[in-house]
Amino acid sequence: MRLLKEKLMVDKELLDILACPSCKGDVFLEKDKIVCKKCGLKYPIKDGIPIMLVEEAGRD
Repeated sequence: MRLLKEKLMVDKELLDILACPSCKGDVFLEKDKIVCKKCGLKYPIKDGIPIMLVEEAGRD
């Protein structure tokens, strides 16, 4: 469980420089997704790597 939790963690410094590729809005971490504050798109995190592709994003 601890290993899984560490994989889902995204460094705060990385979150500070990431932006939504769709609308360029700021993002935040919510469980296992990176969420855009502006448009609400949710980007998955796979193996500890944020997948910041609009085609991979969802709103659920």
